[in-house]
Parts: sequence; structure tokens; C-alpha cells
Amino acid sequence: MWDVIVVGGGPSGYTAAIYLSRATLSVLVLSGNHPGGQLMNTTEVENYPGFSKGIMGPDLMMEMEKQAKRFGSEVVYSEVTKVELSSTTKKVWVGKEEYRAKAVVISTGASSKMIGVGEEEYIGRGVSTCAVCDAAFYKNKKTYVVGGGDAAIEDAIALSKFASEVAIIHRRDEFRASKIMQERVLANSKIKVIWDSEIVGVSGEAVLQTIKVKNIKTGKVEELSADGLFVAIGHVPTTKLFEGLLELDKKGYLTTTMTSLMSDTKWRVSEKDVWLEGYPTMTSVEGVFGCGDVVDYRYRQAVTAAGMGCQAALDVEKYLTGRTSSY
Repeated sequence: MWDVIVVGGGPSGYTAAIYLSRATLSVLVLSGNHPGGQLMNTTEVENYPGFSKGIMGPDLMMEMEKQAKRFGSEVVYSEVTKVELSSTTKKVWVGKEEYRAKAVVISTGASSKMIGVGEEEYIGRGVSTCAVCDAAFYKNKKTYVVGGGDAAIEDAIALSKFASEVAIIHRRDEFRASKIMQERVLANSKIKVIWDSEIVGVSGEAVLQTIKVKNIKTGKVEELSADGLFVAIGHVPTTKLFEGLLELDKKGYLTTTMTSLMSDTKWRVSEKDVWLEGYPTMTSVEGVFGCGDVVDYRYRQAVTAAGMGCQAALDVEKYLTGRTSSY
């Protein structure tokens, strides 16, 4: 019987494990077959506090893992295949191996939707899914953004501060983004839009060099030189395992007390609310908590995920206090 099982080994999961282990709780991290989350596909990270010269994404995740282990967390590099969360004792399976805990923290993250033309091979080498993270690396470079929602607009605006050229490639003849975001991008003289088009190919040797763009209406395909390609067509939360067991929002993200309250137009913060007396990171099932990109589809930053991991850990510690006799 573990005190806490953390499902997922990204910034939020490892941060939760660090805090929980330091609180002298027994912690098992089931990090999956590919621990480290999306940062494992990132090169240099310059916006994570504490690293004035930057740090490689994989190195940052390995340091987090080492820190969690230092305080006593055990890490198993296996994928969770089944969970049973409704009872007081939570059960988690990896194949036929069963693990039990008093509480579970879900930090399974989310993955970026890809175009599917081979761009995955160039992640970190000209292809990115986060302009906020990587825009500074494209100073005076020719860049493209794929998408038509708010995320694509935000990426294009972020890139326009550094890149020499920014073009948005969108399948339709109008954006899906909010009106205010559309106004901002269309007013930006540094950003152009390639309407009614999609990317049908990418190429390059060590790094991305060219993209092929097809006009959907005419069928014409054009090959363009490219230093950077930013894919902003959405994310997919890793929540399939929890469907029917935990409440998910309409986008498939894990719902917590905090996100549920914030989606309520009547939500207000007061000294008598959940912030002081309840568990903001608890899901729809008691004893199960959520943090990181599996909950947050707005910010999706390593530092915000780590912050949420801290929040979840503090909630778990508070929740387990005085409950030992129940097991």
C-alpha cells in the first residue's frame, strides 16, 4: 500500500512527487514508457526559472526525476493499463501488476495534434508546437504557423517579434479565432495569411528546409523554403483511460474542483470557499487529484504544470492528514 501513486512523469507529476516525498509520504510514480512528457522533444528551454543559461528539455526532466528519487519516490517506467478509483483504496494496474494507494495524482499530460506529413521527424529541428517556448530561436528566420484558432494567432504574434517572416497557413478562408485575436493578427504588417491551404509535405536533411503547401481550391502545390514550422492545430489530453470513471470536460480534459468552479459564471473567491477549506485539484472522485496539461488546456507551460503539481501535492497531503486509520 502506497500513500500516493502519481500517474505520469512530466513536470507536474515529478513536482508532485518531490513535494509528497519530502512530506515523508510513500510515493510511486508510474511514468509511462516515455517519461518526461513533451519536454523530451524540446531542445533548449530558456524560460524555466532557475536556469540563466537555459537547459535542454530532456536534461530538465532527468533532473526533476533525480530530485524526486532523492527524497524517496520510486519510479516505474511502465504504462498504466487499468484503474479502479471509486473505492477508498485506489487500485492501479500495469498489465497484471496491481498497485494500491490511499490517493492518486493524475498527471498524464496532453499531446499536440500533428499534421501527419512527417513533421514529427523534425520536432526540435525546425518544427515546434510552442511558439512561446521557441520563438526566440527564430530571430531573422522565415517561419510558418499552421492553424486558424486562437493558439495559431498567438503563435504568429509571438513569432513576429523575432522572425523576419511569419505566415499563417489555414485550410479555410476565415479564422476560427476570437474576433479580437483576428483583428490583432490582420493588423500586424509582419504577418501574412495563406488562405484555403494545407501542408502536404516537409523535407530537409539535418533540419527542416522546405514545406509543400497545397491550395485546397485549385489543387496547386508550391514548395516553400522554411526555417521554422509551428503546428497549432490543438492538443489531445491523455484521458482515455479515465473515460467513464472521472468527469471530463467537453474537450476531454480532466475536470477538477478548481476548473469546474472557474467555468461557472457565478464563481467568486472568498475566504469561505474551496481555496481554504477544500481541495481545488481534486477530481470528481474523492482521493483522486489532477494537475498539469491533462487539466490545463490554456497555458500548457512547463512552469505552470510544475506549479499545478505543487498544488496537487499540497492538497493530497492535506487530504491524507488524519486518514491513516481509514486504511
